[in-house]
Amino acid sequence: MKAPEARGPISSLLLRSLNQRPDAAGSSVNGDLAAALEQSRTAISATGELLFDDDLQLTLFCLYELHYLGIDGVDEAWEWHPLLLQLRAEIEHRFEQVLRETVPVPERPPVNADAMAETLFALAADDSGPSLSRFVAQKATREHLDEFLIQRSIYQLKEADPHSWAIPRLTGRAKAALVEIQADEYGGGDPGRMHSVIFGMTMRGLDLDDSYGAYIDDVPAITLASVNMMSMFGLHRRLRGAIAGHLAAFEMTSSIPNRLYGKGFRRHGFDSEVTWYFDEHVEADAVHEQIAARDLAGGLAEAEPTLLDDILFGASACLTIDGMVGAQMLEAWADGRSSLRSRQHSLV
Repeated sequence: MKAPEARGPISSLLLRSLNQRPDAAGSSVNGDLAAALEQSRTAISATGELLFDDDLQLTLFCLYELHYLGIDGVDEAWEWHPLLLQLRAEIEHRFEQVLRETVPVPERPPVNADAMAETLFALAADDSGPSLSRFVAQKATREHLDEFLIQRSIYQLKEADPHSWAIPRLTGRAKAALVEIQADEYGGGDPGRMHSVIFGMTMRGLDLDDSYGAYIDDVPAITLASVNMMSMFGLHRRLRGAIAGHLAAFEMTSSIPNRLYGKGFRRHGFDSEVTWYFDEHVEADAVHEQIAARDLAGGLAEAEPTLLDDILFGASACLTIDGMVGAQMLEAWADGRSSLRSRQHSLV
């Protein structure tokens, strides 16, 4: 990923440190990171809107990105630097607290796969947030389509990767279910059919840059928070229930919206090469939702009943935070504004 522009003092100190070698003799690296750590503690205590805090969410995103494809020009030795891990832990601790305070969790079902699936399907059906997919299908302008893809690209160009962290942390039925879902996400062995690759084709069809992280400077904090949440759930073994629940809800609320997204792009005259990504998910996720609900989430609850609450939390967190992302876009568009940080102009 290209190095992003800083969004405040903490991300500025972090990015300045990452421009140096972690073992550079006589450098100011440790001082900058110590300052970043101290400022993060102050900022975390002061902010009442961590989910919408650009500086903290970008800082966390960059720290997580060191575990994915990395950042251009950044020494790979930074990945496990103790001060970076400490900074990440400080932000993560409050981030998880905020999510648990914000996300409504449904009543616990009996500990069996069928009851878990029934609860998750009911949770998905009760999602009453504003419908971004219906707006795209019926009303979105060409400019709205561009912004929709730009916002989604932060995750979709590495689609499935955060959930794949859970594979070595599961066993039995749940692990087999996760691998089955992920195999489809990665194209079933065909790199040209990887969902991230197909999404890139959609972006190119609208003359957008499909290089990984190209629009990192454009998206708001809540979009980063949505992706950061997945990374946090996936990277922590103790949160394996949450990442399983997140994926279950993600798959269970995908098929119908993607049908509507495809309709919106076809309404603007785009052909099957552009809509392939959405059309693929209509079919694939209709199957995945059953596997995710019963075998992944349900199988994990049966194997490890103590994870039941976190499975429900992860599922509800997916619906809640992604709902906030959609609401941010729809609110901006309703006001005739761009939903992107870099394009604060009228879309009327």
